[in-house]
Amino acid sequence: MINNKSTYSISEVSDRTGFKPHVIRFYEKEFNLNIPREDNNRRYFTNREIDQLLYIKELQSGGSNNKQIKEILQSKENIENEIDFSNDVAVSILDDSCNLTNVLKNTDNITVQFKNEISTILEKYDYKNDINELKQKIEELTQQLNNEEKNKDKDVLICENAKLKLKVKEKSYEIAELKDKLKRQEYQKTSIFQRILKIKSAT
Repeated sequence: MINNKSTYSISEVSDRTGFKPHVIRFYEKEFNLNIPREDNNRRYFTNREIDQLLYIKELQSGGSNNKQIKEILQSKENIENEIDFSNDVAVSILDDSCNLTNVLKNTDNITVQFKNEISTILEKYDYKNDINELKQKIEELTQQLNNEEKNKDKDVLICENAKLKLKVKEKSYEIAELKDKLKRQEYQKTSIFQRILKIKSAT
């Protein structure tokens, strides 16, 4: 038998919310409201369902459409589920702990154990070897840089030498051209002189 003081019929809910019964039935499907039913499949409402309908009415008054209301209700339901889950976890933790003293004692034991493990690790850790390895790597890098500088200087010298050789070749070509030019001039002078002699001897 349902307690009438905590449950309401659809007509009573209609009076309290201002929604017509057919509107309430429509909203049940539209907004996926989980309205409980009796054995004869008749709906009955609790304060929870009434609050949901009043919340829908408030959202409508604020200008929200059905799609927006559906999203808001879904988000609200997800948040409520997360809160319920958090509460269940908190209760479970409190049940598992005998009392606050035991919890603090366990925490202290864990802290001491952690400190001991850290001390052991620090004692075993040979940091000097790492420092020596780091120094060796620095020396190797320095040597590598010096070699690169030497190679760079060598490359510069080779390049300058090639440039000088090219200039020497250019000068050689110029000298050869001058020699050829001088030979042609001498030949021309000789030819002229020979022709003059021939003219004189002919007269």
